[in-house]
Amino acid sequence: MIKPKTVLKIVIFLLIAILLKTNMSAQNFKDLDEAPHDIAYYRLNKVTPPLVKVIYGRPQKNGQKVFGNIVQYGKIWKTGANEATEIKFYKDILFGDVKVPAGTYVLLTIPRKKEWEVILSSNLDVGGAYQYNPIFDVAKITIPSSKAESIEVFSIAFKEKKDLVQMVLAWDSTRIRIPIMLKFKELYAKL
Repeated sequence: MIKPKTVLKIVIFLLIAILLKTNMSAQNFKDLDEAPHDIAYYRLNKVTPPLVKVIYGRPQKNGQKVFGNIVQYGKIWKTGANEATEIKFYKDILFGDVKVPAGTYVLLTIPRKKEWEVILSSNLDVGGAYQYNPIFDVAKITIPSSKAESIEVFSIAFKEKKDLVQMVLAWDSTRIRIPIMLKFKELYAKL
């Protein structure tokens, strides 16, 4: 026979467990995104303030062909995963050959086999390409694509090439090199 004190302890334990479970689920935290977010910065050097910041989701290939499959050719893409990719320019820049004022923009692309259209939109805080509206376009340029070694996870990085800075979009074996600041070092040497 079970002693009354033991029964009371079991009941109290069960009540505490139920209360803790209720409090924990009451927070309604979302699960982790399948594609983590990342931030890419461009700075003149490690101690200077950033000049460009990109916040983007990093989808994975998972053994699939990416372009023409996961990402459709000829259709607008949010250029990453989860929310639309945002890019912040801390100074006025040239985006390709288009003058763009300092500010934050959404980066969208339309991939094709040999070239991509790259779009900066002022329509912020959007979930994806389905909310794209061309009336918010700040810049739209066409960039040739190239091939390189395959990488598993979509990535954005910056590369200096002489007096030009390129924002490089890379996934699978495709690379897009977007000239974002011409004569960059001369323009910002006074920082």
